[in-house]
Amino acid sequence: MAEIVIRNTNERITGDENVRNFLDKYEVLYEKWDASKLDSELQNNFALTDDQKSAVLETFDHEIKDLAARRGYQIWDVITLSEQTPDIEEKLAKFEEIHTHAEDEIRAIVAGKGIFVIKATDDVGYFNVELSPGDVISVPESTPHFFTLMENKQIIAVRLFIEKNGWIADPYPDPTFIKQAQN
Repeated sequence: MAEIVIRNTNERITGDENVRNFLDKYEVLYEKWDASKLDSELQNNFALTDDQKSAVLETFDHEIKDLAARRGYQIWDVITLSEQTPDIEEKLAKFEEIHTHAEDEIRAIVAGKGIFVIKATDDVGYFNVELSPGDVISVPESTPHFFTLMENKQIIAVRLFIEKNGWIADPYPDPTFIKQAQN
């Protein structure tokens, strides 16, 4: 279940309905998939082979195609990240730069945990969306944000794209952003 932390106040928002209502204000899509249907052998394997990634996509084929039909996604893949990922720290450093895209950025978390850090209105500032298995989130195009991992640095996520070449990040320098330790 996703939780939100308002970074300026440390206010925590919990419960699917409260999370969804908060995210709706910023046009951030939030849905749930049944992550328990993923084979247990895959749920704790954060170094998937290509065949295992295909199995993840097959497991969630219905959900992916439904989302693609509703939102215009053309391609999708599976990303796995963990301490076993070569150059994980360099990759995380790249991820943790505020940016925007010309299309929305969507992640369906099927194992592990991650955080989207999203810029809201000036009075709210940035907020963290802490994601767990089954959480699906889509950050709207042109919304400043970044994605990173929780302390355990383990995630398996389905990514969907409108553009067949994937998304391209446009840097968003923001001197008001203060990096905080994340859980």
